[in-house]
Amino acid sequence: MQHLIVVWNASPYIFGGSCVTVGIVVLALALGLMLGVPLALAQVYGGVLARRCAGLYVWFFRGVPILVQLFLFYFGLFSSLDLPINAFFSSCIVLGLTSAAYQSQIFRGAILSLPSGQFKAGRALGMSDACSVRCIILPQALRLSLPGWANEFSILLKDSAICFVLGTQEIMARTHFVASRTHEHLALFMLAGLLYFLITLAGLTLLRRLENALSTPGYAAGGTGAQ
Repeated sequence: MQHLIVVWNASPYIFGGSCVTVGIVVLALALGLMLGVPLALAQVYGGVLARRCAGLYVWFFRGVPILVQLFLFYFGLFSSLDLPINAFFSSCIVLGLTSAAYQSQIFRGAILSLPSGQFKAGRALGMSDACSVRCIILPQALRLSLPGWANEFSILLKDSAICFVLGTQEIMARTHFVASRTHEHLALFMLAGLLYFLITLAGLTLLRRLENALSTPGYAAGGTGAQ
């Protein structure tokens, strides 16, 4: 009975962390999208220097643990530059930069899965390379990337739990705060796990609906589809 009373009293406070968690994930996904697309284009269509720079970026952010990056940026880079960036936005930036590395590989794979003839057809119609990429390649690649993007959403949501080490008031930080004072760790962390599960379910459901809304009947990667 004591467990239920503690969970009931702490629920509004912990539920408030859900908004912070969702905000971190949404902003990180948006930043990852804005940086991931140019990185993917640089790796596919860029020159030698562009491909090497993009590859170095991907190598760094995929190779360094997120916990190290959080400390490196928040306590290191942002502090040394005297940038007034709080824990919340630091979490968004770090997760967004990391997500950009992974999203770039999702978009890169989607671009490479498209028939090369479409790019040549754009040139034959008098389009510039930039126009062909913008009007022909990217719309198809982004649509094909939605399943991988949904997977990136669930990964970012789980990674956001690490941000409590900076004091970001998301689900884990608030749950840890209450559990350390009430010593009801099992019940409270079960509640936190349930919240993460529900947010994941809601997010993936929305992305699945978006994927279905944007799907083209009879079209698949590689130019093949139902006959």
